[in-house]
Amino acid sequence: MPPRVLSGMRPSGKLHLGHYHGVLENWLKLQKQYECFFFAADWHALTTEYADPKEIRENTWEMVVDWLAVGIDPEVSTVFVQSSIKEHAELFVLLSMITPLGWLERNPTYKEQLKEITGKDLHTFGFLGYPVLQTADIIIYKAQKVPVGIDQVPHVELSREITRRFNYFYGELFPEPETLLTDAPKVLGTDGRKMSKAYNNAVYLSDPPDVVKKKILTMMTDPARKRRQDPGNPDICPLFLTFHKFYSDEKTIAWVRKGCTTAGIGCIECKQSVIPKVLERLKPIQEKREELSKDRERIWSVLKEGSRRAGAVAEKTILDVRKAMALE
Repeated sequence: MPPRVLSGMRPSGKLHLGHYHGVLENWLKLQKQYECFFFAADWHALTTEYADPKEIRENTWEMVVDWLAVGIDPEVSTVFVQSSIKEHAELFVLLSMITPLGWLERNPTYKEQLKEITGKDLHTFGFLGYPVLQTADIIIYKAQKVPVGIDQVPHVELSREITRRFNYFYGELFPEPETLLTDAPKVLGTDGRKMSKAYNNAVYLSDPPDVVKKKILTMMTDPARKRRQDPGNPDICPLFLTFHKFYSDEKTIAWVRKGCTTAGIGCIECKQSVIPKVLERLKPIQEKREELSKDRERIWSVLKEGSRRAGAVAEKTILDVRKAMALE
């Protein structure tokens, strides 16, 4: 059997190009090499959206439609919803009994988000303890690999420490999950910041062609290039760093670089040259998405079957855990 990979995504609705290039393209490669479990992390969404959870289910549907539209194959990979597998919660409770409080309080992401996310009270046990739930998500399937970007390595290291502590107390039941480092590129939005739904700067996989075109034409370029005759620097241009980097061939990139640095072309010409390539990439995804969206129950059926498969694995693991902990 190939090594098992576990990865999840919080359901935030329709996905954008940041998700596509940062996560989904990697998942497409992984499902050809590993036994993959991909899940919608709806319980994790509750750590910040607990006061108003009504959109989580609809966001899950929208997100999974995008997964399938880009090519995630539920016949090959196990695709499921976290909350459908109650064993995640049981293992979370059991792991919380052995996880030192100091480990959670030192989590850098916990400290950062307490400062960055305003308007929500994040001083909850669920938010503090989400790394324990994350560990349960991983080891309930005895996953050996967890694909992450370099900034997420500390999260997996904490999961390794919790796993190690469990194995020390109760025997070597779980493999320590290893990071599967992936090149998670920073995809910039129309305002030059990281592409994000929260910033209202995203190009969505489901955006119609005219919307995609409008967004790209209004995208920020080199801020120092104020007039058409001013030379620019592609290496600091959000449009170049995102769209030409991902969509243009070497010949086009060379043309853009020369034209920009010599003021031989304007920003509008630069933008117009990449739009057809973006639309070409999105066309089959959008056609597949339209087909999938005609039958809402089809998506829930995919998730139900994926949850059945995931549940069979999780149920066996939790029985082993109970025995190891002398709970039965």
